[in-house]
Amino acid sequence: QVQFVESGGGLVQPGESLRLSCTASGSIVGIYPMGWYRQTPGKQRELVAKMSSGGTTDYADSVKGRFTISRDPAKNTAYLQMNSLKPEDTAIYYCNLVRWRSGEALASWGQGTQVTVSS
Repeated sequence: QVQFVESGGGLVQPGESLRLSCTASGSIVGIYPMGWYRQTPGKQRELVAKMSSGGTTDYADSVKGRFTISRDPAKNTAYLQMNSLKPEDTAIYYCNLVRWRSGEALASWGQGTQVTVSS
């Protein structure tokens, strides 16, 4: 079973940037579609960005133009560059394999990384 380790979260002010990293336990980055999800207390986990094996990307409307998903298969790592952060981006962020059409996550969840946007 593949495992993910997310990192790079932190406390930032509105308008600032963060880059999250997700390292997988196996050589799957670039082979399977991957996604970044986020969750806030009391809400369902939502898919915010995804990348297909061919490199096609798609984003939730709430982050489009501000977030960029990328990957480095040689490092088994996916990234989420987050610019112009807003307080509503505050959440725990997770990565996972993603079923492209449905957005369903396909593997176990890692521990996530906390992103807090506050002045």
